[in-house]
Amino acid sequence: MEHHSNIVPWQIIAEENGAKLVAIPVLEDGSLDMEAFQRLLSPKTKLLAVVHASNSLGTINPVNSMVAQAHAAGAKVLVDGSQSTVHLPIDVQDMDCDFFVFSGHKVYGPTGSGALYGKKALLEAMPVFHGGGEMIKEVRFEGSTYNDLPYKYEAGTPNIADTVALKYALDFVNGIGKASIHAYEQGLLSYATDALEQIKGLRIIGKAPEKTSVLSFVVDGVHPSDLGVLLDNKGIAVRTGHHCTQPLMERFRIPGTTRASFAMYTTYEEIDALVEGLERSIKTLL
Repeated sequence: MEHHSNIVPWQIIAEENGAKLVAIPVLEDGSLDMEAFQRLLSPKTKLLAVVHASNSLGTINPVNSMVAQAHAAGAKVLVDGSQSTVHLPIDVQDMDCDFFVFSGHKVYGPTGSGALYGKKALLEAMPVFHGGGEMIKEVRFEGSTYNDLPYKYEAGTPNIADTVALKYALDFVNGIGKASIHAYEQGLLSYATDALEQIKGLRIIGKAPEKTSVLSFVVDGVHPSDLGVLLDNKGIAVRTGHHCTQPLMERFRIPGTTRASFAMYTTYEEIDALVEGLERSIKTLL
């Protein structure tokens, strides 16, 4: 269920190093097959790279348990928190992941910003991958010495303005409180799920027990793109297509979905408008 950004880099690494990329199967309800995951782990496993919450389905994966199991097999773990950071409390020490990443624009910050957390010992042991100013201590033609963390990985002039903006976005989210945000969004999700399940021919893709406030669905006989255009004409913003998760769409044997995402600023009246817009659009298309 990974986003392409957590697939393609590992494909490149695998091609360069002869490693093998293995995917954890997804169950019909949109959750990971944890029994299969346990079988796939072996002493050959070097890295588990797993999404905390699916951008397509909203599924919240049991990352704490997965990290512990991967570590027991001798593997390192990277958790993609791009879709979870704005919805869920994040404690990388409790999670015990080796790396954690998230995108700034997913927490109401600017695009092109984000963060990579890594355990200090690992970051110190890893080689640099960008060269330039500030990532060095001394430079001579005979050789250079690299700077301490975090400067070792921050070559050149940073994106100062957007980094400041990201800080204020995080302050905004934390000021409201993750617990309050999650409780409100779960209320929206429950309300919208009940309403959409009453629409004839509509099928929700992804019904995992634990979800963020995302509803991904298909309608019999209707292409997601056509549905998206009609909703857009009514002033209702949804996302259509494969959502940068093509392997997941192939697993469910569909070309894509229509996805409605609810945030802390979404209202129940807007969900009512979505339901009405869907009913009218479906009638038009069928």
